[in-house]
Amino acid sequence: MKCSVYIATSADGYIATSEGGVDWLHTAGKADADMKANPDMGFAKFINSVDCMIMGRKCMQVISSFDIPAEQWPYGDIKIYALSNTLTEPPTNLVDKVEIYAGDIESLVNKLSAQGLKHAYIDGGATITSFINLKLINEMTITRAPLLLGAGIPLFGKLDHSIKLENADSITFPNDFIQVKYDVNYL
Repeated sequence: MKCSVYIATSADGYIATSEGGVDWLHTAGKADADMKANPDMGFAKFINSVDCMIMGRKCMQVISSFDIPAEQWPYGDIKIYALSNTLTEPPTNLVDKVEIYAGDIESLVNKLSAQGLKHAYIDGGATITSFINLKLINEMTITRAPLLLGAGIPLFGKLDHSIKLENADSITFPNDFIQVKYDVNYL
């Protein structure tokens, strides 16, 4: 199964403030930029390429806090798993959308692959780091917002080994966000 990261960070590599806030994503960059050519910076194209999503508990709780109406739900009908050893049920507003999984990550990936799923979207800093340490991430798309937070929750935690990022493909958007897609090569 192919496992991909698609995530936004501040220019200094943080995915959230120290308190877990991501409001800065909506205020970073040029607010008056003409984004008609690519208003979601490629997210719809990416989400249409995946058939499941695996996220961490904290990521799920942030999404839950947005209380997204059904008509604005950005993940379509893909199956979503949230990794948690402490929760047994998702938040009430995500009950029909998210399944909690407690257990071995490789077992989950093998189970999903055996079910015929081919492409997983991996989200959440700790979850991404865990997948990298298990050498399961195949590609990463990182969109950098033109903002320095100075502190916060970093995209990557402690890695067990060096990772070589290859075949960089970058896009600069009119709002000053920069997106780079890499293939992942484990050394």
